Amino acid sequence: MLKSTSLALLFAVLLATPAAAQNTIFLVRHAERADTSQGTSPRLGADPDLSAAGRARAESLASVLKDAHITAIYATEFKRTQQTAAPLAKALGLTVKIVTPKSAAALIEQLKTERSNVLVVGHSNTVPDVIKDLGVTTRVTIGEDDFDNLFLVTTGARPSLLRLHYR
Repeated sequence: MLKSTSLALLFAVLLATPAAAQNTIFLVRHAERADTSQGTSPRLGADPDLSAAGRARAESLASVLKDAHITAIYATEFKRTQQTAAPLAKALGLTVKIVTPKSAAALIEQLKTERSNVLVVGHSNTVPDVIKDLGVTTRVTIGEDDFDNLFLVTTGARPSLLRLHYR
């Protein structure tokens, strides 16, 4: 009797948990650009491809996230974000959805109502803004040479943030 009551209670708690209304948004900055090297500034206005290190990092990202149940991938209009997302999109059979500055507010609203896991690939100045706009109060900064951050935002009544690193 105690065993069946415990199982019934556990089952009821699991069903009542708001986790069913949550999703995880994975956010990364694009991988390394081909037009920069450690300690140098990128050429402003350029739309470079990824470097060899950047392509390797994009493959690593795909390996890390291939089993994360991602159903949508968003990237900016720049080649470096799309190339960062491409290996995972290919592995999952997804098309990368392009987000422009004009559609950024709509993306935030979409992410807030999304009920599945998604990946957003942005820039050192846009990823922190997306995290903030999702309701996370922890301040996030990304340095010019930081390409290994993997942010996980769990949505819900109180969005939470987890910062990981991948190679």
